[in-house]
Amino acid sequence: MNTQKSHYILIMLLLLLVSKAFGQDSVTTYISLEQAKLEPFRIQVTYNKTSHLIFPTSIRYVDLGSNFLVANKAEPIGNVLRVKSAVRDFEEETNFSVITEDGKFYSFDASYSSYPEILSYDLVKLQRGMERQDADVLFEDLKGSSTSFTWLIMENLYRKSNRTIKHIVSKSYGIEFSVRALHVNDSKFYFTLQVKNQSNVWYAIELVNFKIVDKKNLKRTVVQDKILEKVRTYFPERIIADHSDSKGIYMLDQFTLLKDQVLEIEILEKNGGRHLKVQLENEDLVRARVIHSLTIKTE
Repeated sequence: MNTQKSHYILIMLLLLLVSKAFGQDSVTTYISLEQAKLEPFRIQVTYNKTSHLIFPTSIRYVDLGSNFLVANKAEPIGNVLRVKSAVRDFEEETNFSVITEDGKFYSFDASYSSYPEILSYDLVKLQRGMERQDADVLFEDLKGSSTSFTWLIMENLYRKSNRTIKHIVSKSYGIEFSVRALHVNDSKFYFTLQVKNQSNVWYAIELVNFKIVDKKNLKRTVVQDKILEKVRTYFPERIIADHSDSKGIYMLDQFTLLKDQVLEIEILEKNGGRHLKVQLENEDLVRARVIHSLTIKTE
C-alpha cells in the first residue's frame, strides 16, 4: 500500500512539473526596439585619401547618409568599396549602409579626420574581433528564403568533392565542361558545373547560359529558346589556367521539361571560340539530390 502511494505521489509531482514547464513556454515575451538595433562599425574618412572596405562577398547595394561622402565599387572587383569625403573638414558624423550578395547588412558611422589611422578595412577580420550579429536581408528574387542560408548552401556545395553526375560532359579543344552535381532545396535547383582546362592556353569564362530547347530544333541555328534566369551564382575562379580546373554553383528556380524539351547549358569563352554545350533530360532534373544537412565551416 505504501508503495502504491509513493508511486501515486511521484506521478503527481511529475505532472505538476510538466504543467509548469508548458506554462512557462506559453508566456508571451516582448522585445523592445532598442534590443533589436545593430551596432554600426566606425570608420574615419578624409578628403585627400581613399578608404577601402573589403567585404566577404560582392556588394549589391550602397546607401550614403549624406552628401559628405562619395563611394563606389572598385570595378571589376565586386567586393571592395571605395569611400572618401566629398568636402573638407565636415564636423557632423554621417553614416552609410552596405548590403552584400550573401544577404548581409552592414551599417557604418563615418567621421572626418585629416589623418585617418586606418585606410583599409577587412570586414571579415572586423567581425571576428567583435561580438555582433549582422542582419539577414531577404531579396525578392529568393521569394522569402534566407539569403545567408542560400549562400551557405552554395559554399557547402562548392567545397564538396564528390561527383553525383558522370554522364553529362562535353569536350573540345582541350576543354572539358560537365555538370558535376545537381541538388534541390526549397524549390531551387543548384547546378554544380566544372571546367577542366587540359590545354596550354588559359580559359576565361565570359558567360554561362541556361536555356530550354525543343529537341526538334537542336540542329537549327535560329530558334526561339527560353532563356532561364540565374537567381544566384557562386563561381570564384572564372579564369582557368592551363592544366587546371575550376567549378561553380548556379542556382535557378525549380522547373521541369516537357516531353520534347531538353535543358541546354552553354559556356562561352571570353575573347575566344571555345564554346561548349551540355544537355540534360527531364529524368536528370527529377533525380536531383535533396539537401538534408549542411556542414558549417568555422574559423
